[in-house]
Amino acid sequence: MKIILDGIHTNLRFSSAHMIIGHDACGKIHGHSYILDLEIEGESTGEYGFVIDFKIIKEIARKICKSLDHRLIIPYNHPEIEVIEENNEIFHFKTQDKKEYLVPQEDIVILPIKSTNAESIAVYITEKIMDELLEYDNLKYIEIQVNEGIGQGAAYKKYF
Repeated sequence: MKIILDGIHTNLRFSSAHMIIGHDACGKIHGHSYILDLEIEGESTGEYGFVIDFKIIKEIARKICKSLDHRLIIPYNHPEIEVIEENNEIFHFKTQDKKEYLVPQEDIVILPIKSTNAESIAVYITEKIMDELLEYDNLKYIEIQVNEGIGQGAAYKKYF
C-alpha cells in the first residue's frame, strides 16, 4: 500500500531563490515557487490500518517547506564557494567566477548540499523527512518530487 500527497492540493509549497553556480542562465540569483509531491509505500498497520497518518506526514513536510520558504538557498558544500565570513548577522561568500555576495543570515538557509538544483533539494528533503520517520518500521520507501514549477521537477526515491 502507498500514500500519495499532491503538493498543489495539500499546500506543500515554498518559494525560494537560488543559483546554479557556473551555469550560464541559472547562475544568476533567481527564484521558484516549489511544489513538493510525496509518496510513501509501506504496510498498513495499527488500529486504523494506516501506512502513516496523513496529518503526521503533512506536518513534517510543511515544517521543512517553511524552513526553506522565502529564503535564498546556499549550497554550503559547493566546491566553487569560498566562505569569507559567517556570523549571526551576515553570510559573506564569493564564487570562483568572482561574484561576491553579502547576505543577511535571516534571509538565507544554508544546506549541506553541493548544488541548489531540484535534484539536490529533493535528496535533502527526503533525508530530512526520513530522519523524522525512524520509529516507523512498516515503511518501505519514500519518494519526494521537488517541482520548480508545474510540470518540471526532480524526484528522489530512498528505501528505509
